[in-house]
Amino acid sequence: MFVLELTYTAPLDAVDALLPDHVAWLEEQYEKGLFLASGRKNPRDGGVILAVAGDRAGIEEIVAGDPFTVAGVCAYRVTEFIATKTAPELARHRQTLD
Repeated sequence: MFVLELTYTAPLDAVDALLPDHVAWLEEQYEKGLFLASGRKNPRDGGVILAVAGDRAGIEEIVAGDPFTVAGVCAYRVTEFIATKTAPELARHRQTLD
């Protein structure tokens, strides 16, 4: 499981201009089952996405396709973690320690 933290690197008007494309990209990832939750940070200086994928390289490839990344209006910080406990709704994403 991954926490993707976006930090805007451009003014909000530049971010807002790309927002429809970013939202469409988010929807694609939800449809693929890769994203579990997402939203803006408060204060609005970026966002957070909770994601699942086979490996870090796969997540980095997905992040590279975000219209925000392509346009250079945000930077991503990717944190991988082992989800050993989850809410019942996320049970299928639980992992065990090796």
